[in-house]
Formats: sequence, structure tokens, C-alpha cells
Amino acid sequence: MTNDKLENFSLLYPNADKVVRHLTSGDRPDVSDEVSEEIGLAEIIDLKNGKLSEFFTTDPDVITYRMETFSDLIENPGLCDTLKKLLPILQDIMELRRLEADSGDASDYLSSITEIELYISSIDTLDDGLNAASDGIKGKAFSALRDYINELAESDYYSELNEKLAELTDRVREIRSVTIGVNLDPQLRPSEAGVLSINSEQFRSGDILEKILRLNFKDDEYTCIANLVPFGKKQSENQKAALSNAFYSAINEVYKSSLRSWKRIVQMYVLENTEFLLNLMPEIEFLIKGARLLGELRDCGCPLCRPEIAPADELAFDATGLYNPQVALRGVGGDIVRNDLKFDENAGIYVLSGPNRGGKSVITCALGLCQAMFQLGLFLPAEKVRISPCDGIFTHFPTGAEDTIDKGRLGEECARLGDIFSKVTKYSLVLLDESLSSTGSYEASYIAAEVLAGFSMAGCRTLFSTHLHELSAFIPEINEKCVPEGGKPIDTLVAGIDEGRRSFKILRAKPDGKSYARDIADRYGLSYDSILKKIGKR
Repeated sequence: MTNDKLENFSLLYPNADKVVRHLTSGDRPDVSDEVSEEIGLAEIIDLKNGKLSEFFTTDPDVITYRMETFSDLIENPGLCDTLKKLLPILQDIMELRRLEADSGDASDYLSSITEIELYISSIDTLDDGLNAASDGIKGKAFSALRDYINELAESDYYSELNEKLAELTDRVREIRSVTIGVNLDPQLRPSEAGVLSINSEQFRSGDILEKILRLNFKDDEYTCIANLVPFGKKQSENQKAALSNAFYSAINEVYKSSLRSWKRIVQMYVLENTEFLLNLMPEIEFLIKGARLLGELRDCGCPLCRPEIAPADELAFDATGLYNPQVALRGVGGDIVRNDLKFDENAGIYVLSGPNRGGKSVITCALGLCQAMFQLGLFLPAEKVRISPCDGIFTHFPTGAEDTIDKGRLGEECARLGDIFSKVTKYSLVLLDESLSSTGSYEASYIAAEVLAGFSMAGCRTLFSTHLHELSAFIPEINEKCVPEGGKPIDTLVAGIDEGRRSFKILRAKPDGKSYARDIADRYGLSYDSILKKIGKR
């Protein structure tokens, strides 16, 4: 792999052009980190470094490339373990460089050796892990990485580097003590101090009185007659650091000639290859966390599918057996209720109504999670999916935003809806959950109808989960107004009630407000029969 290819090598993008396009935002959809949090994606992937928003893509080639990469990780657990071992080594290199930058000392012999040791450890870790999993690697990302690491590990230069490192580290490990000389002026005050020698033996404590009486210092140079300082005892952290730094400085001074040649090795060879690995750190963490999510879903019996990718112009979303992976991982597992959901020529927008805690928010987030996971290059939480990439995912969920102080809650909700309309296109996905719940049903239904008409004309796929059962009455009128003008048709979904119980099944049907009201009345003991029992009339 040439230096140019090495510089732009990626485990997430198939070639340098795709990397550049992504970095220049050419294929990055508008999916904010706030959206990832609201739909539950941030919780189930949980990146510690970097942001999920940096990894979303609209490019089908990139999505396919990543799915191959995730397939390798899922089918070869040892490969994932290799990345887990590699990541802390790279983090140590980063921390070492940060400390060197903070100290301003680029000529530290010991830290240079440490960096090379970490670099060799990273290459050996990759070489062992990739070769062990070699027969199971099918995707291009790990195949290319394996070939490069093999070439590197088998090179004469790498062998020479290991030999040189062993030689120099042996010299460091031989250091057991430092002999310090102090010159005194006529008044016996210290005037100069310096290192006389670096020794392979430790000095020994001796009987001070006997040494003074014998006055035989020269014949026993490794026996201490008096401690220079109570090292490590009753010293402040600054005093300890100052003394340690003095010794390190002395070692660096003694090995200065070796250091110069050593630094050239670091700069000419190691830094270049280390930089390549450090650049992969965010990708490695993303792959580890993504593979962990997919592995946990598979282990608990949940289906995962490789989707059929439809062109963006189709605005396709057709899922069979869709479920919410965040809910599945909370102990529900493979028993989670699955639903079918499809946007088609009769429904580019859905209004989802139903009883409280009937699954409306769960399926709304499931739709968002499926679209987001697709555009991260993950396998999808469903039995089967046909899907198009979107240019943005926008959410309007309940919030405790501080804007309510100035605008009131309804004003804040309307302001956020206005922000969505300023960004949305026909290629976008919009998720609204209990929007406009801050005002009376008449006002809320009127505003919601206007909003739905707006999304219809924008042409974007939309799911509006609502408690406003009256809103369904406006839908025929909205369709009559918008569809002839090129707007998307609106249809209804219902969170099902089966014999008075929530089934959590989402049905494409007309809502029946009475059944929801009956459900609520029963739950709070306010049905006619329940009231009669309370007042002792039955």
C-alpha cells in the first residue's frame, strides 16, 4: 500500500474518493446527535469518543462496504477481540504524544522507546489477529488491512526495528542506579552537581558509623553512607516530580547520541505508520460498538437483515417484522412484538393514534432507528426491509426546552416545527411524537392539520404519532387539497387493542376514538361498572 493510499485508508469507505467526499459533506445526511439521542440510537451504540453524526452516509456503495465489514466482525468474534485489544494501545500512543506536546520536550529518550514499543505492540496485535481470522474474512476492508499489516510485519525494516528496540530497551533495563557528584565551595556549599555514571547495580545501604570510622569510601562505591534525600517520603508532588525529571534529564543527556539516531527512525518510519493507525481510532471504536449491538441482538433471538437498497428517488421504506432494538435489549429479546410498516403510493405520511402506552412511541422510534442504522451501514432490526437513503432525519419529540420560558410551551413546539420546515426536503424522514400536546385538542388539531398539509406538500416521509384522535377527521380534507397539487397522500395507523388489552401491534386502519377512551376509562377505574362498584351500587 503506497503512502497516498495509506493516508486515506479507511475501514468504513471503499476508496479515497469516498473518504474525501464524506469529509466535504458530499454524502452526509442531516442527522444531528440530538436526533440520535431522541430515537435511542446514542444509548445502544454509546460512542465514548467522536459523534455518531460523523458516520452517517447517503452513499449506497459506502453502506454496502460497511455491511461487509460488519459481517466480518460478526462472523469472526476474534476479529472484534483484536480491535478491542488494539484500541487501548492506540489510546496510550495518543496520550503519550499529548504529554510530550504539553512538556514541549521532543527529545525524550524513554518516551521515544515507549512509543516504539506501543507501535510494535499494535502491529503485532493486528498481525496475529488478522492472520488468525484470515480464512473468515470476506470483506474488502479487513482484507486490505490484513495484506498491508502482513507486508509491514514481514519487512526487513520492521525486523531491524525490533532488533534495535530490543538493544536499546536492554540498555535501559540495565540501569539500576545513578551516581551523582556534587562539588563544594570552600564553605562546603554545593556549587555544582552532575551525573558521574549510570550503573547496572543498585547501591546498598551500609552501617554509616562503620563507614566513617574506616574512611574507606573508594573501595566500596556501591554502599551508601548517607541518604541524600528521604526519597518519596514527606515530599510534595512537585518535589517528587522535580527529582524524577532531573534523573530522566540525566539519562537523556547520557544517551543523547543514541537518541539522535533513534529519533530519525521514529520520524522517518514509525510516525508515518503510527499516524495511519491513529487515524483509524474513531472508525475502530464505531465498528466495535456497532458489532456489539448487532451481536447482542442476534444473541437474544432478534432477527437482523441485510436490506435491499432502493434508489433515493423512490423514497422507499417497506419493512416486514420491524421492531425497536432499544426495547428488545431491555430484556424483551426475541419475544418483542414486530410490525410491518410501508410507505407507498397511498401513504407518504402516516398519522398514528392509539391508547397511551400502546406502542406509538416505540414504533415511531423503531422507524427512526431502522433508517439511521441503515445509513450507518448496520444490519437492520427487521425480518426484511427495502429502503432508500434519506438526506436527513428530523424529530419533534416532547422536550423540556428552556425556550418555553419566553415563548410558552406551544410557542416552543411551533418554533421547532418551523425549524424542521426550513430544512426538510422530499428525501427527508420526519418523526413527530405527541407533538402539540401543550394546548387544547381543538387548537392542537387545527395546527396539526396545517402541519400535515405542509409535510404533504414537502413530499417527505412522515410519521405523526399523536393523542389527537380527532385529527383523523381532517385527513380526507387535507388529501383533497394537497394530493391534486402534487402532495403526498396521508393515511392512518392504529396502535391495536385486542379484547381490551394493548397488543402493541400497529395496524393500517381507521382510528376508533371510543375504544381508546374506553381503554383509558377502564385503566383508571372510571368505566360505568367500575364507578358503580366504587360507590357501592353494584
